[in-house]
Amino acid sequence: MEPTLSAVVVPVPEAEPRVGALRAALDPSAALGVPAHVTIMFPFLAPPRIDDGARAALGEVCAAAPPFEVTFERVAWFDEDVVWWAPEPAGPFVRLTSSVSRRFGLQPYGGAHGDGVTPHLTIAHGAPVPRLRAAAAEVADGPPVRATVRSAVLMTGSREPGSWTTVAEFPLGGS
Repeated sequence: MEPTLSAVVVPVPEAEPRVGALRAALDPSAALGVPAHVTIMFPFLAPPRIDDGARAALGEVCAAAPPFEVTFERVAWFDEDVVWWAPEPAGPFVRLTSSVSRRFGLQPYGGAHGDGVTPHLTIAHGAPVPRLRAAAAEVADGPPVRATVRSAVLMTGSREPGSWTTVAEFPLGGS
């Protein structure tokens, strides 16, 4: 199946041991093949529009952002529908999203959530509230997870299980 969607994300493999099983059961994007991540831009360009020029421009945006350390400790909610892990500091993710937005004329989530950006790593989405609460408590009970962000990746896929794959990786400046 041809990809119909794309996204720019920062994978967080260090989080997988803590949230991988929860995401597999409770986050529909995990079934699509998307790893634990912080979204920089979704939707990104339609896959047919991702050419060498778009890749080069995305590479320039990423190269202008320095690598950074991040910690995931605080669990938060979007209403009673999404449980997520808050990256600290959030600022580098906000700045990277803003840079991609300006360069490509895009808004995160197509503008569905307004102009503000709330960087997050989704743990669970759309499950019954008691199951979401249990997932939130499980993650909150563990130690913080630390990671070094050195790159962002461009992924494409569709709404079909296992369809998402990494198209390209873009190092942050200095990494």
